[in-house]
Parts: sequence; C-alpha cells; structure tokens
Amino acid sequence: MQQISIKAMLEAGAHFGHQTRRWNPKMAKYIYGSRNNIHIIDLQKSAKELKRALRFAEEVALKGGKILFVGTKRQAQETVKAEAQRCGEFYVTSRWIGGTLTNFATVRKSIDRLLEMEKMLNEGILDILNKKEGRKFTREFESLKNKYEGVKLMRRIPDALFIVDTTEEVTATNEAQCTRVPIVGICDTNADPDLIDFPIPGNDDALRSIRFFTQSVAQAVIDAKARNKPPETAEAMAVAGVAADSSSSPAEVPVAPAPGTEASS
Repeated sequence: MQQISIKAMLEAGAHFGHQTRRWNPKMAKYIYGSRNNIHIIDLQKSAKELKRALRFAEEVALKGGKILFVGTKRQAQETVKAEAQRCGEFYVTSRWIGGTLTNFATVRKSIDRLLEMEKMLNEGILDILNKKEGRKFTREFESLKNKYEGVKLMRRIPDALFIVDTTEEVTATNEAQCTRVPIVGICDTNADPDLIDFPIPGNDDALRSIRFFTQSVAQAVIDAKARNKPPETAEAMAVAGVAADSSSSPAEVPVAPAPGTEASS
C-alpha cells in the first residue's frame, strides 16, 4: 500500500474545515480544534481513515470490481475525470442522473442510445441528414454525452462509489445506501460521516486537497490491478526467449565443463 504523508496532506490544505458555525457535530471526533472560526481537521485521524479507505479500494479492484468516481462540483470535475480515467474506472462529473443506481435498467437504455449514436456518427450519419435533422441529432448526442460519457461502458451498478463532497452529492449517497453500494467519501467538517462507509476527514473544497485524496484512491486501484495481473511463468519466458532467438541466429549450446575443472567466469 502507498505511503500516506501527513506533510503532503498539510501542504494540500486538507486540514482546513468549514466555519465553526457550519459544522456537523458528528464530525467532532475528527476535529483537532479551531482557528479564526475555522475548524481544523486532525490529520492523524485523516491518515488513519484514508489508509482504511485505500485498503478497501484495493480489495474491490483485486476482486475485479468497479468503482464509480463522483464529483460534480466545479473544482472537482477535472480531477475526478482525469483520475478515474487514469485508473480505468467510471466517473460522473456533470450531474448525477437520478436512478443511476436505483433504476439502472432505465438509465442503461439512455446509455445504449448514446453508444448507438456514436456508432452512427462514426459511420457518417451526418453526411446523409439534412441540416435540420443534423442539428437535432447533434443536440441529442451532446446531451447524452454530457450526462453519460463517464458511465457509458458500465453494464451494471458499480461495486463502490468514491465521492468527493458527500454533502453535495446527496442523491448519489442516498441511492448508494438504497442499493447497498459501499461509499468512500471525503467528509468535511459539515458532513455526516455516519452516512459513509469509509469516511475520509478532509477539506472537500480546495483543489489541492481534492486532488490529493482522489489521486490516492486512483493509485490504490492502479496498484491493486497491477498485483492482480498474473506474472509470466519461467516456462512462458523461456518459450518467448527461444522464439526470439530462432528468428535471428541459432542458439549456442553450452558445453558442460570436463570433470575436475571449473567453468570460467
């Protein structure tokens, strides 16, 4: 598992919470204190909870499960999309579509329509449509793409959610609870950690903090997938070596040293 650096969290501003008047008392156990009416998050506890969350993310990836990254707030969108793509997972960054988890069969129909339209575009559908039909087609396609681009290859509900701001993504959180999909989520001082299976106490507003936590989860998935790849066996490597040698020049057969002599180094 990757090393968790409290110094890196500090530099990312992960310890800054919300104004003290906006806090959720359920976050009290994760709060170190306050400064200038701003709650300060205990990064020792953040590190502990992050380690627990990363271990879970690794377990999901090791079993071949899929994680849906969710971050629709402006400062989270780019990072969430980039990191989800980097680790080969799904993402939602524009707007959570109601029913994505609780009514996936219906949502899947819209996704199938998007895939169908992509295929039609690749086959040159716009070349045979008139201008009015072409504009209508393009509008529908762009609308579907904006909503479902990050989940268009999702054939079933995911095995877990990673949510950047659990107070912002209320619908996603509720749907995950209804479908019993575990949630890993960044919980700022105004959040309710009881709603999250793997809460990570931290700043969910600052870009650097969002990037730190999102990159950490993505890297955990990448590391797990790397461990999940079957290593090449010695036999397979030997066969590959023989095949490579036979395509160039005959291999030299080593001669065993005569009894009583030593092989030269």
